[in-house]
Amino acid sequence: MNAKNLNITFYQNIAKIFYAVAKADNIVAPEELKVLKKVVKENWLQVDETFDVFGTDTVYQIEIVFDWLFSKNATSEDCYNDFIEYYQNHSYFFTPDIKALIIETSGKIASSFSQKNKSELVLLAKLSVEFNKEIA
Repeated sequence: MNAKNLNITFYQNIAKIFYAVAKADNIVAPEELKVLKKVVKENWLQVDETFDVFGTDTVYQIEIVFDWLFSKNATSEDCYNDFIEYYQNHSYFFTPDIKALIIETSGKIASSFSQKNKSELVLLAKLSVEFNKEIA
């Protein structure tokens, strides 16, 4: 697998954690999607400069996959577990800056609609704990 494929897969998995946070309370509010799109443009586009076969910045995979998960009514738990599995198998992609950006983005999504609720707080705490573990 080449780096370009890993980058696309990386962003697809980033979408899963953001969707998991948005769906933690079983509802993806329009405000959560709006915040996601804003943060992708303002913060994630600066992460790297890779493009897909169509010349689109691979960062937009976050929005594309988020929308796809929403259309499939994916569960928060499945998306969270998929993300954690990817994270554990590809930890070399997750620099301290990337982890911080994931936590920051997840927090903004969770706060965008009726502030953070208990299910979102639990998921954010689980993610923080996972990021602070040593991966063997």
